Amino acid sequence: MKFTLSWLKEHLETDAGLDEICTRLTEIGLEVEDVDDKAAFKPFVIARVVSAEKHPQADRLKVLMVDTGSGAPVQVVCGAPNARAGLVGAFAAPGTYVPGIDVTLAVGNIRGVESHGMMCSEKELQISDSHDGIIDLPDDAPVGQSYAAYAHLDDPLIEINLTPNRPDCTSIHGIARDLAASGLGTLKTRPAPSFAVEGETPVKLTLDLDDPKLCPGFALRLVRGVRNGPSPRWMQQRLIAIGLRPINALVDVTNYMTFDQGRPIHVFDAAKINGNLTVRRAAEGETVLALDQREYKLSPNNVVIADENGIESIGGIMGGEHSGCDENTVDVLIESALWDPMNIAKSGRALGIISDARYRFERGADPDYMVPGLERTTELVLELCGGKAARAEVVGYKRYEPKIVDFPYSEVKRLTGLDVSNEESNTILTRLGFTVSGSGERVSVAVPSWRPDVDGKADLVEEVMRIHGVDNIKPAPLESHATVNAKILTTLQIRSRLAKRALAARGMLEAVTWSFIPEDQAKLFGGGSPALKLANPIAAEMSDMRPSLLPGLLSAAQRNADKGYGDVALFEVSGTYENDRPDGQRRVAGGIRRGTASLAGAGRAWSNAAKGGGKPVDVFDAKADALAVIEACGLPMGNIQIEQGGPEWYHPGRSGTIKMGPKVILGYFGEFHPLTLETLDVSGALCGFEVYVDAMPEAKRKATRTKPALELSPFQLVRRDFAFVVDKAVEAGAIVKAATGADRKLVTGVNVFDIFEGASVGDGKKSVAIEVQIQPVERTLTDEDFEALTQRIVASVAKFTGGVLRS
Repeated sequence: MKFTLSWLKEHLETDAGLDEICTRLTEIGLEVEDVDDKAAFKPFVIARVVSAEKHPQADRLKVLMVDTGSGAPVQVVCGAPNARAGLVGAFAAPGTYVPGIDVTLAVGNIRGVESHGMMCSEKELQISDSHDGIIDLPDDAPVGQSYAAYAHLDDPLIEINLTPNRPDCTSIHGIARDLAASGLGTLKTRPAPSFAVEGETPVKLTLDLDDPKLCPGFALRLVRGVRNGPSPRWMQQRLIAIGLRPINALVDVTNYMTFDQGRPIHVFDAAKINGNLTVRRAAEGETVLALDQREYKLSPNNVVIADENGIESIGGIMGGEHSGCDENTVDVLIESALWDPMNIAKSGRALGIISDARYRFERGADPDYMVPGLERTTELVLELCGGKAARAEVVGYKRYEPKIVDFPYSEVKRLTGLDVSNEESNTILTRLGFTVSGSGERVSVAVPSWRPDVDGKADLVEEVMRIHGVDNIKPAPLESHATVNAKILTTLQIRSRLAKRALAARGMLEAVTWSFIPEDQAKLFGGGSPALKLANPIAAEMSDMRPSLLPGLLSAAQRNADKGYGDVALFEVSGTYENDRPDGQRRVAGGIRRGTASLAGAGRAWSNAAKGGGKPVDVFDAKADALAVIEACGLPMGNIQIEQGGPEWYHPGRSGTIKMGPKVILGYFGEFHPLTLETLDVSGALCGFEVYVDAMPEAKRKATRTKPALELSPFQLVRRDFAFVVDKAVEAGAIVKAATGADRKLVTGVNVFDIFEGASVGDGKKSVAIEVQIQPVERTLTDEDFEALTQRIVASVAKFTGGVLRS
């Protein structure tokens, strides 16, 4: 929301300066985002042309001698057709930045003649688009003085960042009301508009809607005999200052009312309206050419204003080009209406239209100002364009019934810790426009029509707090308890953090991807149910809630590859969605690796081959990442089981499922199916995983939080190697599990270090070599003990896998 200081002071009687006003705005919750003090216009001065001679080398240029009021005249080469001796205009000396052409001036040499500055046009000073000649001021303009002060270009511009719950401050009047309530001046009130009314408005209006909330009120008035020329300079300057382009008086009045009073207004050229007007839903496929010169295809979700020829305006969002007002407009219809905020927001988003009217209506325009806004607009039109006003036609409007909030004054202290007296709370609410009735510690407060955001007593506390001053809340330490605090974070939160740390430590970068993905991607990863389809997606390709983190991560990796960063490792710990119920949201740690981005390091094979890097990532990189997450979350790794195969988006022969017991699935890992990558338009060596953090069982509660004493065996650790010949279909994990189970007291670890297939081991067979770690705990083992343990290991592997020792 932008406004100038002088515009604000039209509504606020105050002696406060720019800095004090900006500080107070931020203090009361209207955060100042930017201030332009117009310092760029200070170097421009009023100057008089003493003489104007023809340039010796150019027919269209003139050599001027310019009196700047600060000494001898300076020489300026100028090509403006209206340059002449005696002209008074705006001069810019060398070193001055000219905003309209984005140039910093220097002493120039134009066709052999030096030029020491510039006589400026209105376009060069961003006053208007006029570039036909240089600025021509009255003869009595004070030479040598600031042109910005003379032309009121030094009016500071303030921009505030409004939160969506403050529709009352989408107007300069509303901002002034807040400042006045804070004690920074007095709110100015204007007398009610007064003008003569002649006859009836001949155009009648019908509300043809199945839901009255779509248009709770509509006011219309005809003004005959207007002269629609340019708006006055003061109005144009204010509109230009806030970034709007002046068009003509009628259109400029509507824009002025939108910002001045927060009341969007629309004007129709009455001569272009055929018959009466109807507010209705658009038919499927109906189109309208809007004022932004774009044609929009509408649906029954959009509310329109139409005559007998068709649509003339998209209600509350943008008018139609056909009935727009131009310099030929003689009779004008002025519209002031109310629209359903939710419908305006949905329609505006679906159509992709961002307008000042939509901005205000989707937040909630003041219903009680609908008719007064029409009256004020009519007064401005009559003042600037002349004409005769007909009686207003008002349809559908029911008087605003204020919400009544029961307000105990004690809530201010309870919710904020501020000691604010009842009298001060009462005064603050009254200044803000609330009506306080009753006495004692509990009162009834009527909410004004311009504050749809206030719904309960907590909202009233917020109003008192921000006007009294949030900076008055003194910081205080949290109360200390004598007992030892229990853990603050939940197990899921703790495990989410641990998972992030573990993956970051493995060289992966955290990514935050959209929770919304295209429907085809959702179906590809097991989702796409109607229950998870968004009713109002922000874009067509963000239509479904994601069933997996992998589509977003794969797309992110491909975007990096497209920009030349092909070796990336990304992870995300976030939510996925199986259904629309609370228990359908999962907490998942997922990641992908692309190219050569393994733990050993990315790059060419010859650059770090000694470290094991430089090779394309594969299923084992994904497996290691997934197991690292599980281990970091504190699960006993001895209970983890790996089964071959995973969901259909993984490669069937290069993927696996991680389980804890026969039923609990902890996650999946692997390389991706070629069809998956083709559908996502992703290429390259890729692997990934997903671990369900919320599926991990809670650790058993211990009797004490004290860690047990560290017990280290005094006996030497022994390692023995075994090679078993098994069928190719036997998983290496089954051999590891069988060897571990042979003696859980002595066998402390089993690792696979080689797999061999060849004719020497037989057709359909393979050799799996394992290293078994044996840790004696009670005594040093004898040869007989080792032989007995070896027999138990061989027997266990033979029993569970059919494997035999390789000879």
